[in-house]
Amino acid sequence: MFKTPHKRRTGTAVSAGLLIFTLAGCASTPTTTMNATQMVEALARQGLPVTLTVTYTASNDPNKLLGKPNGYTSKASFTDERVDSTKVSGARQGDVGLGGSVEVFATAGDAEVRANLLKESAQKVPTLAEYSYVKGPVVVRVSKELMPMDAQEYEGALGKLVK
Repeated sequence: MFKTPHKRRTGTAVSAGLLIFTLAGCASTPTTTMNATQMVEALARQGLPVTLTVTYTASNDPNKLLGKPNGYTSKASFTDERVDSTKVSGARQGDVGLGGSVEVFATAGDAEVRANLLKESAQKVPTLAEYSYVKGPVVVRVSKELMPMDAQEYEGALGKLVK
Protein backbone atom coordinates (compact mmCIF):
# COMPACT_ATOMS: atom_id res chain seq x y z
CA MET A 1 0.00 0.00 0.00
CA PHE A 2 2.73 2.44 0.84
CA LYS A 3 4.61 1.81 -2.45
CA THR A 4 1.71 2.73 -4.74
CA PRO A 5 1.34 6.38 -3.59
CA HIS A 6 5.14 6.74 -3.54
CA LYS A 7 5.41 5.62 -7.17
CA ARG A 8 2.54 7.87 -8.17
CA ARG A 9 4.17 10.92 -6.57
CA THR A 10 7.51 10.13 -8.18
CA GLY A 11 5.90 9.76 -11.60
CA THR A 12 4.09 13.07 -11.18
CA ALA A 13 7.25 14.82 -10.06
CA VAL A 14 9.18 13.41 -13.02
CA SER A 15 6.41 14.44 -15.44
CA ALA A 16 6.25 17.94 -13.96
CA GLY A 17 10.03 18.20 -14.09
CA LEU A 18 10.11 17.19 -17.74
CA LEU A 19 7.37 19.68 -18.54
CA ILE A 20 9.27 22.52 -16.85
CA PHE A 21 12.51 21.48 -18.58
CA THR A 22 10.74 21.32 -21.96
CA LEU A 23 9.09 24.71 -21.51
CA ALA A 24 12.33 26.29 -20.36
CA GLY A 25 14.11 24.87 -23.38
CA CYS A 26 11.48 26.30 -25.71
CA ALA A 27 11.71 29.74 -24.17
CA SER A 28 15.48 29.93 -24.55
CA THR A 29 15.63 28.70 -28.15
CA PRO A 30 14.51 31.33 -30.67
CA THR A 31 12.58 29.79 -33.54
CA THR A 32 10.27 30.73 -36.35
CA THR A 33 7.59 28.82 -38.17
CA MET A 34 7.55 31.37 -40.98
CA ASN A 35 9.32 30.86 -44.26
CA ALA A 36 11.30 33.69 -45.90
CA THR A 37 8.36 35.01 -47.94
CA GLN A 38 6.18 35.13 -44.84
CA MET A 39 8.99 36.92 -42.98
CA VAL A 40 9.15 39.63 -45.67
CA GLU A 41 5.38 40.07 -45.43
CA ALA A 42 5.70 40.27 -41.64
CA LEU A 43 8.41 42.93 -41.95
CA ALA A 44 5.98 44.98 -44.03
CA ARG A 45 3.30 44.54 -41.35
CA GLN A 46 5.85 45.84 -38.82
CA GLY A 47 5.82 49.11 -40.77
CA LEU A 48 8.96 48.72 -42.85
CA PRO A 49 8.66 50.08 -46.42
CA VAL A 50 9.33 46.75 -48.14
CA THR A 51 7.91 44.99 -51.17
CA LEU A 52 8.50 41.31 -51.86
CA THR A 53 10.34 40.91 -55.18
CA VAL A 54 11.57 37.32 -55.41
CA THR A 55 10.80 34.06 -53.64
CA TYR A 56 13.69 31.80 -54.49
CA THR A 57 13.61 28.17 -55.54
CA ALA A 58 16.50 25.75 -55.93
CA SER A 59 16.63 26.62 -59.65
CA ASN A 60 16.85 30.43 -59.31
CA ASP A 61 18.81 30.77 -56.05
CA PRO A 62 21.90 32.83 -56.94
CA ASN A 63 23.90 31.36 -54.05
CA LYS A 64 22.87 27.74 -54.71
CA LEU A 65 22.35 27.21 -50.97
CA LEU A 66 18.60 26.54 -50.91
CA GLY A 67 17.94 23.09 -49.52
CA LYS A 68 21.63 22.18 -49.36
CA PRO A 69 23.27 20.86 -46.17
CA ASN A 70 23.72 23.82 -43.78
CA GLY A 71 22.02 26.06 -46.37
CA TYR A 72 18.80 27.94 -45.96
CA THR A 73 15.41 26.29 -46.13
CA SER A 74 13.85 29.36 -47.77
CA LYS A 75 14.96 32.70 -49.17
CA ALA A 76 13.14 35.80 -50.39
CA SER A 77 14.25 39.27 -51.50
CA PHE A 78 12.58 42.63 -51.12
CA THR A 79 12.96 46.24 -52.15
CA ASP A 80 13.01 49.06 -49.62
CA GLU A 81 11.47 52.28 -50.91
CA ARG A 82 14.16 54.32 -49.12
CA VAL A 83 16.87 52.91 -51.41
CA ASP A 84 17.62 55.05 -54.46
CA SER A 85 17.97 52.34 -57.12
CA THR A 86 19.93 54.73 -59.39
CA LYS A 87 22.77 54.59 -56.85
CA VAL A 88 22.96 50.80 -57.03
CA SER A 89 24.96 50.10 -60.16
CA GLY A 90 24.16 46.95 -62.11
CA ALA A 91 21.44 45.91 -59.68
CA ARG A 92 18.92 43.32 -60.81
CA GLN A 93 15.63 42.35 -59.28
CA GLY A 94 16.33 40.48 -56.06
CA ASP A 95 19.73 42.05 -55.36
CA VAL A 96 20.27 42.88 -51.69
CA GLY A 97 21.46 46.34 -52.72
CA LEU A 98 17.90 47.29 -53.70
CA GLY A 99 16.53 46.51 -50.25
CA GLY A 100 17.47 43.19 -48.78
CA SER A 101 16.70 39.53 -48.33
CA VAL A 102 15.57 37.07 -45.71
CA GLU A 103 17.19 33.65 -45.34
CA VAL A 104 15.62 31.07 -43.02
CA PHE A 105 17.74 28.16 -41.82
CA ALA A 106 16.95 24.88 -40.09
CA THR A 107 19.00 25.91 -37.04
CA ALA A 108 20.21 29.06 -35.34
CA GLY A 109 23.76 27.75 -35.65
CA ASP A 110 23.51 27.55 -39.44
CA ALA A 111 22.18 31.12 -39.51
CA GLU A 112 25.11 32.35 -37.39
CA VAL A 113 27.61 30.63 -39.69
CA ARG A 114 26.03 32.31 -42.73
CA ALA A 115 26.01 35.75 -41.09
CA ASN A 116 29.67 35.40 -40.12
CA LEU A 117 30.57 34.33 -43.66
CA LEU A 118 28.79 37.39 -45.07
CA LYS A 119 30.66 39.69 -42.67
CA GLU A 120 34.03 38.09 -43.47
CA SER A 121 33.37 38.44 -47.20
CA ALA A 122 32.51 42.12 -46.79
CA GLN A 123 35.73 42.73 -44.85
CA LYS A 124 37.76 41.19 -47.68
CA VAL A 125 35.77 42.82 -50.49
CA PRO A 126 34.27 46.15 -49.34
CA THR A 127 31.88 46.32 -52.30
CA LEU A 128 30.07 43.33 -50.73
CA ALA A 129 29.34 45.28 -47.54
CA GLU A 130 25.78 45.19 -46.23
CA TYR A 131 23.95 45.17 -42.94
CA SER A 132 22.99 41.77 -41.60
CA TYR A 133 20.94 40.79 -38.58
CA VAL A 134 20.51 37.33 -37.09
CA LYS A 135 17.86 36.09 -34.70
CA GLY A 136 17.43 32.37 -34.19
CA PRO A 137 17.38 30.63 -37.56
CA VAL A 138 16.80 33.84 -39.56
CA VAL A 139 19.28 36.12 -41.33
CA VAL A 140 18.03 39.44 -42.65
CA ARG A 141 20.42 41.09 -45.09
CA VAL A 142 19.90 44.81 -45.76
CA SER A 143 21.26 47.20 -48.40
CA LYS A 144 24.27 49.30 -47.46
CA GLU A 145 22.49 52.18 -49.23
CA LEU A 146 20.28 52.68 -46.18
CA MET A 147 21.24 55.01 -43.38
CA PRO A 148 22.36 53.08 -40.28
CA MET A 149 19.29 54.09 -38.25
CA ASP A 150 17.01 52.93 -41.09
CA ALA A 151 18.82 49.61 -41.36
CA GLN A 152 18.58 49.08 -37.60
CA GLU A 153 14.78 49.11 -37.90
CA TYR A 154 15.13 45.63 -39.42
CA GLU A 155 16.92 44.41 -36.32
CA GLY A 156 14.09 45.70 -34.12
CA ALA A 157 11.41 44.17 -36.33
CA LEU A 158 13.26 40.84 -36.47
CA GLY A 159 13.43 40.80 -32.67
CA LYS A 160 9.65 41.11 -32.52
CA LEU A 161 9.03 38.41 -35.14
CA VAL A 162 11.40 35.67 -33.99
CA LYS A 163 10.92 34.56 -30.41
